[in-house]
Amino acid sequence: MKLEERMVSSQTIFEGHLIKVTLDEAELPNGKLAGREVVYHPGGVTVLALGEDGTVPLVRQYRYPIQSLLLELPAGKLDKDAEDQLEAAKRELSEETGLEAEEWTYLGNMLFSPGFCTEKIHMYLARQLKKGSQHLDEDEFLNVETMTFDELFARVMDGTITDAKTVAATLK
Repeated sequence: MKLEERMVSSQTIFEGHLIKVTLDEAELPNGKLAGREVVYHPGGVTVLALGEDGTVPLVRQYRYPIQSLLLELPAGKLDKDAEDQLEAAKRELSEETGLEAEEWTYLGNMLFSPGFCTEKIHMYLARQLKKGSQHLDEDEFLNVETMTFDELFARVMDGTITDAKTVAATLK
């Protein structure tokens, strides 16, 4: 059985600075029609920067949608004009932590909510770190915290760290 669904119609119901939301009608494999709500997101990057001493910088920031502080790996969205993923990773690491890296390894990408959202996060490992200066966006407020990779791994495994991109990149 062919499992693909075919878009019959699509109506944009919201378009903001970050996302676009459509209400689609899709033809199912059995020929019936079903509604599909889709959130289009440009995607993003996250960086696990591993120091020679085994430490990893994380950022603690307030996440408005969940009304809570989260401890996460440095991360950010791709520009809508198909920004190069590695360049975005370098930019986000520098902006949020002030660090630059000589060695970059692509760890793959993850889809976190493919049932309704197109967001894809590209994960990188950065090594051979050099300290520069942090330069946050004007609407960005965060604190940088450092812990060993072993402590990060333990916090991921015990559920203390719940941010999906941080969990995924740590386990990769």
